[in-house]
Amino acid sequence: MLRVLVLVSGGGTNLQAVMDAVKAGNITNAEIIGVISNNKNAYALERAQKAGVASACISPKDYESREAFNTEFLKTVDDMQPDLIVLAGFLVVIPEAMIQKYRNRMINIHPSLIPSFCGKGYYGLKVHEAALARGVKVVGATVHFVDEGTDTGPIILQKAVEVQNGDTPEVLQRRVMEQAEWKILPKAIDLIANGKIQVIDGKTVIEA
Repeated sequence: MLRVLVLVSGGGTNLQAVMDAVKAGNITNAEIIGVISNNKNAYALERAQKAGVASACISPKDYESREAFNTEFLKTVDDMQPDLIVLAGFLVVIPEAMIQKYRNRMINIHPSLIPSFCGKGYYGLKVHEAALARGVKVVGATVHFVDEGTDTGPIILQKAVEVQNGDTPEVLQRRVMEQAEWKILPKAIDLIANGKIQVIDGKTVIEA
């Protein structure tokens, strides 16, 4: 049984999608063992509580230095003994020691088709604002492994979503969540839980 730890900063809609998929049997051989947020007001913590999932809040603001936070953060994660870490809208820079320790065992969901509209500064609504400003006709979401770069790790799954006339960033954000993020994040976890994904030469290979 794959032990899944979810890290989230906000409302936790992707967390909910994952919990729902586990409950519905769309994610097999996996259990959510914990939720960590850097924001004590994150609704995601309430979602975890309602689902009976262990949760913790650990914020850089509560530490005198980033090094002190990183040490405590990594300890909190290690104590939960996860097999897979899922970044579901987590707006904290992951310590390098943690990336190395959980190499190819930490995944992120990004609301664009990487390599478009990704990297430093592209998160949340900013991604959709940039896509609309550029006038692209297709957007989407990507699940990828986390490495030392920003949105540069091996890509696991992607799903395209069409832009429609009159879209606002908020409307587009919602459609990308519903049509892409909430589908491919649970699917990626299920593939990993069932041993269907390998990383070879920096690229993922998915078993048929």
